[in-house]
Amino acid sequence: MKRLNLQNAGTLLPAYLKNGESPQIGIVHLGPGAFFRGHQAFYTDAAMAKAGGNWRICAVSMRSKDVAEALNPQDGLYALAQMEQDTQLSLIGSIAEVLVAPLDYAKVQARLTSASCKYVTMTITEKGYCLNSSGALDVNHADIAADLQLPDAVSQAKSAIGLLTQALWLRHQAGLPMLTLMSCDNLTDNGHKLKAAVRCFAANAAVFAKDVDFLLQLTDLICPCSMVDSITPATDDALRDLVATRLGVQDAWPVKREAFCQWVVEDILPADQPAWREVGVIFTKDVTAFEKAKLRLLNAPHSTLAYLGSLLKIETVFDAMAQPQLSQLVQALVNNEILPSVPLVDGLDLAQYSADIFRRFENPSVRHLLAQIAWDGSQKLQMRLLPVIRDNLAAGRSVQLLALAIGSWLQFIRLRAQQAQQLGEQAPALVDPLAPLLLATAAQCTGDARTDVPLWLALDSIFAADLVNQTAFVSALWQAYQQLSPILSGATADLSQFISGVNA
Repeated sequence: MKRLNLQNAGTLLPAYLKNGESPQIGIVHLGPGAFFRGHQAFYTDAAMAKAGGNWRICAVSMRSKDVAEALNPQDGLYALAQMEQDTQLSLIGSIAEVLVAPLDYAKVQARLTSASCKYVTMTITEKGYCLNSSGALDVNHADIAADLQLPDAVSQAKSAIGLLTQALWLRHQAGLPMLTLMSCDNLTDNGHKLKAAVRCFAANAAVFAKDVDFLLQLTDLICPCSMVDSITPATDDALRDLVATRLGVQDAWPVKREAFCQWVVEDILPADQPAWREVGVIFTKDVTAFEKAKLRLLNAPHSTLAYLGSLLKIETVFDAMAQPQLSQLVQALVNNEILPSVPLVDGLDLAQYSADIFRRFENPSVRHLLAQIAWDGSQKLQMRLLPVIRDNLAAGRSVQLLALAIGSWLQFIRLRAQQAQQLGEQAPALVDPLAPLLLATAAQCTGDARTDVPLWLALDSIFAADLVNQTAFVSALWQAYQQLSPILSGATADLSQFISGVNA
């Protein structure tokens, strides 16, 4: 069977690529994972189909070459499957090329400093911004510290923040307009934190710190806040087979997602922009309310399901929701402890929004692996759960089930440490930027909350003093952790106790 490319894409080829037409690259995207290809690339493809424009994307991987090896032989084309009762396939053509920063650094810089490039979007996950627990750039982070010592602006940076600052300075030197930088990751105030990180890096790097004009120009850098939402499971062979059967070509890396897709952007973009507004992107003066609603009503229960479900040996979100006791517990968490903390959003019924999210979790066509959601817990829970706990403590509300969610993460890490000791290299990895520290702490744990909880709370890179000093939180965490310990010893935890306690 032929490999998908421009020549054999057939009638599904986007109109803006037909007849030899090739719009210029106007966007560089950092982090070309499945979510980006099902989301931002999808919206940009629709925008060019609607109104044209030179908005094709140069996708840049900061580490892996896998996406480049899959998509470059396909001229950047790939299939997108929207998984509902009837699966809809479309061909996305917005990606022009995929570069790998460690291998193609000069090409990446050339794209970022070309006159046609106007936007940088990014899905590099929370850890990719190298921020500390306060949300500021961590100048002691290994990658940032190394990049701050680079002798010039063309030497290869390890971090996305270093790469972007270099590109902005090179554009400044060439008299080109500043790029618009758009974070599309689940960080609260992501645009503000991105801008602050770039400015901090520039001020601390000897290469840039003496250029006063450049530092002043960065004060006007446009970095809109944004919120993104669409459940995007990992690609599997079943999807590849479906694409081959339906389209008659081999696609090395198609992507799938649910039909629901949302992108909310702070309305501060320059006039020259893709026709995103015309294809469903929501522009608003205040993204914060949308962001909090999504982080708390979708991401928080998602993470809770991931850790509790993994402890109960459940594989997917759909499977977890099919367990009545677990489903009831997570809905009680949302209704009783999370919804009261979410600010009102104009035009959005929060209770209905939450109910719709649970229906999305129950979509049998979207088998989202809990293991995938469980990645990078030390970063995700700082955005998804800990702020809710702080709000509830300040308001005198319960944190019992929120503590259960945190306790399940800690027990999940302890399980990974046990598996590593028993299975060696065959054990599933703990995917987290703080994995060595977390596993070392877990190795000291016994399963008894009296021993373990103080060890976990001593990790000040995760648990700040304001939480550690809250008796209500520590007590709830101790109780939850102790209740969950029997799962790791093979017994069944009585999760109904938590539900009855909240609803009493």
